[in-house]
Amino acid sequence: MNNVYTHGHHESVLRSHSWRTAENSAGYLLPQLRPGQSLLDIGAGPGTITADLARLVQPGRTTALEANESALDITRATFAELDISVDFVVGDVHRLDLPDDSFDVVHAHQVLQHVADPVQALREMRRVCKPGGIVAARDSDYQAFAWFPELPQLTEWMTLYQRLARANGGEPDAGRRLLSWALAAGFEKVEATASNWTFTTDEDRAWWGGMWADRILQSAMAKQALASGVPQQTLDEISEAWKAWAADPAAFISLLHGEILATA
Repeated sequence: MNNVYTHGHHESVLRSHSWRTAENSAGYLLPQLRPGQSLLDIGAGPGTITADLARLVQPGRTTALEANESALDITRATFAELDISVDFVVGDVHRLDLPDDSFDVVHAHQVLQHVADPVQALREMRRVCKPGGIVAARDSDYQAFAWFPELPQLTEWMTLYQRLARANGGEPDAGRRLLSWALAAGFEKVEATASNWTFTTDEDRAWWGGMWADRILQSAMAKQALASGVPQQTLDEISEAWKAWAADPAAFISLLHGEILATA
């Protein structure tokens, strides 16, 4: 069930992922966490969310899982600078090499939108979660992103991302589907919510727009776009549009995310 990770791990991608914290990316989960719980974080990435969650469940054990060793090395690098004890595991969320009923909390942030079979992934997350434990997932819903001004190049960016993500076996509008996937995976008690990231200040616009101006030219997505026949000029124009958007004091963007808390 291997598929291609659309974003890759270029610095411009990690710049975004390293900004994420439990507060800005897992607020819906935080009231469920208690000291002493065991927690599995699937798709830990640079580990910034993982570290926050680990602090909240200490002295309970946290396990960080990534799809391969090179991705897990990025997680390890973050924890090398922190005084937090975490286990590191390589694994496929479709078939986790972990015992049944192992964790009180199983968490995945921006993972299910990229996997080949999100329902099977949720079944596995449920299997390794203790009865009565919590399976938590949060994913973007790209088609529900809203921005102003509506520059045509940014509309082209969205169309391109949607096409590449689906060609890679993912579902970029995963946020609205999380509840249906959880029910299909056999969960009977599921709480579905939504939350946004919104960027409007000068600093936030410069960060978000600058990050995507670089990402559309240098990340794995850029390479995939060129390989699929997209002209370099198109990517250059999208990059310049992100810069123009960031420089506009009236610019706005809101990124919708779906969330689920499912009881195992």
